[in-house]
Amino acid sequence: MSTPFASDDDAPSALLASETAGDNAPALSISELSQLLKRTVEDRFGYVRVRGELSGVKRAASGHLYCSLKDDAARLDGVMWRGSVQRLGFQPADGVEVIATGKLTTYPGRSNYQIVIERMEIAGEGALLALLEKTKARLAAEGLFDAARKRPIPYLPRVIGVVTSPTGAVIRDILHRLRDRFPSHVVVWPVLVQGQGAAAQVAAAVRGFSDLPPDGPVPRPDLVIVARGGGSIEDLWAFNEEVVVRAIAGSTIPVISAVGHETDTTLADFAADRRAPTPTAAAEMAVPVRADLATALSEFAARRQRAIGRQMAQARERLDLRARRLPQPQALLAAQAQRLDDLGDRLRRSLGHRTDLAAAQLARHGGALRPALLQARLRRESDRLAAQRLRPDLLLQRIAQARRTVDALDRLRRSLDPEAPLQRGYVLVTDPAGRVVKTRAAAAGLGDLVLKFADGPLAVVPAGDSGAPKPRPRSGAPEKPVTDRAGQQPKLL
Repeated sequence: MSTPFASDDDAPSALLASETAGDNAPALSISELSQLLKRTVEDRFGYVRVRGELSGVKRAASGHLYCSLKDDAARLDGVMWRGSVQRLGFQPADGVEVIATGKLTTYPGRSNYQIVIERMEIAGEGALLALLEKTKARLAAEGLFDAARKRPIPYLPRVIGVVTSPTGAVIRDILHRLRDRFPSHVVVWPVLVQGQGAAAQVAAAVRGFSDLPPDGPVPRPDLVIVARGGGSIEDLWAFNEEVVVRAIAGSTIPVISAVGHETDTTLADFAADRRAPTPTAAAEMAVPVRADLATALSEFAARRQRAIGRQMAQARERLDLRARRLPQPQALLAAQAQRLDDLGDRLRRSLGHRTDLAAAQLARHGGALRPALLQARLRRESDRLAAQRLRPDLLLQRIAQARRTVDALDRLRRSLDPEAPLQRGYVLVTDPAGRVVKTRAAAAGLGDLVLKFADGPLAVVPAGDSGAPKPRPRSGAPEKPVTDRAGQQPKLL
């Protein structure tokens, strides 16, 4: 029988595997071989630094980062645990050339090897600039840098928010320049401006200012200044991070970016509404000079007084010119005065003529009022009255006719009397106010009813209304409630 590793091609193949005594190559399980390979690789390559281009960058929900490092001829899978990812100083992306430090290990589940990355850095300033240009192009394609999104800076903000380090010279320069130009209320949000976690703090500060309520305990700024002193591209890299750019672009408050010196440019400058070459220049953009404003106000007041005086002088000249063109008052009233005199004369003549006519008419009618004529007319009328005789039959006829009319009206009254049927046993149903209740539904909706009999009224309660008050007399002294033989109050059915 041959050994499993026999090299004789002519040896026959056995059906069952077997081991001979002294065999130094026992069969290993897959797991045992994988563990041997894992220990060998980890012992031999416990600390390595590799340079390559990132590819297939993916961040899992757990916070771990998975990627591949590649060059022109090979490819190496990599994984970075969440704790190491949180210490990264940049945002990994495909195509960025980096130097990764870590250890090699194997992954038995896929029979491959990978690097567990503990630290990752951009491979040189050229790679950093390439990453910057790539991020800039991607964010510009989204429209975050469009000029149409830029908002005007308020002319005189009441509250100014500053996002910067509280211990650097930047905040002192800004406060000093604001104090010289126009003292304002400044709210400082202290943040790190470089290093690990700086980008997250700057973004949180910008969003925090936007989220402040207008009437809260902390005044909401009218303008936000994001400031930092000069430095290398690595020192300013926090302001190139995507999280900062998106926070500035999404701010509801106008933002001035004052990062670095005049020659330094970051992506925050493109996303902000205004870019200042220095933090001091940002303070100058934020507020005007108070002395210049006072001078301008004085000049405006003087111009206003001159304009008002000039308008009044021009109005006075126009008034004088128009007044000289007006005719004299005597000339305007002369024709009316003459006409008034003429009408006065005509009135006096008319009154005299009218008096003469009235006197003549009175004389004519006065002749008819002589006593002899009046006495003659009186005798004629007396004779006519004596000729008239009052016949009794005419008077009796009128009286009989009037009596028949009165009898007919009395019969009609008795037939229409609503209380007449009460004498025949009928009952009149009313509410407590005396209004007639005509239907059962109307009676059921009332709490009290009054039944009027021929010998007097009786207050009752409709059946089923247990909450109605007890019957009471309509007027006069209190009466004892009427009950039936069982001692119960009667109900209206």
